[in-house]
Amino acid sequence: MLKVTGIETFYGKIQALKGVSLEVEQGKVVTLLGANGAGKTTTMKTIAGLLKPKTGTVEFLGENITGMRPDQLLRKGIALVPEGRAILSTMTVLENLEMGAYHRNDHDIKKDIEQVMEQFPILKERSEQLGGTLSGGQQQMLAIARALLSKPKLLLLDEPSMGLAPLIVADVFRMIREIKSSGTTVLLVEQNAKQALKVADYGYVMETGKIIINGEAKDLLEDPRIVEAYLGKKSS
Repeated sequence: MLKVTGIETFYGKIQALKGVSLEVEQGKVVTLLGANGAGKTTTMKTIAGLLKPKTGTVEFLGENITGMRPDQLLRKGIALVPEGRAILSTMTVLENLEMGAYHRNDHDIKKDIEQVMEQFPILKERSEQLGGTLSGGQQQMLAIARALLSKPKLLLLDEPSMGLAPLIVADVFRMIREIKSSGTTVLLVEQNAKQALKVADYGYVMETGKIIINGEAKDLLEDPRIVEAYLGKKSS
């Protein structure tokens, strides 16, 4: 579904990505791991069209989408839930959800909003509440639900569990499993390496702008290098 080949992305003269290549198969969850500053978020922003690579290509469903604008990519089926959630804090929960479907012109939007609210009951309960007054976990649910209302083929999740309490983190990963079971493909950037590898099918590890390790998620959970660097001494 997604094929990234040799992308190099810069912030001014500073090179953040150094020939990054990765693939995401349809219907799979793929996770991108690495320490802070490794280039994970830059990779996501490059795929989503927020940054343009100096070299390399991004292909989606066989089409070269390198350099396309985020709104163009959204219409093609790529939705990003950014690090920090970026909800519309002065708009209600319902208005945030409606914005998720702003580019759609079909007749199923109302039904899909109702379905999302059933999936996220707290959003239904607080539909008239301003987004900025929600808790961190509720805001994360809203950000994911808003993205789902764009009816994405590929969902990019950037650090969805960051700053959340353990019980809420468990809810986030349950949601990711549900999203996968619905048929939506997911590329996940996540600091919680253990949970990310448990929910993922395949994983990549980044270091200083490069992919240094990749493999089946179940194998990475047992890889001594991953265990030592990201999972602690035991991977169980």
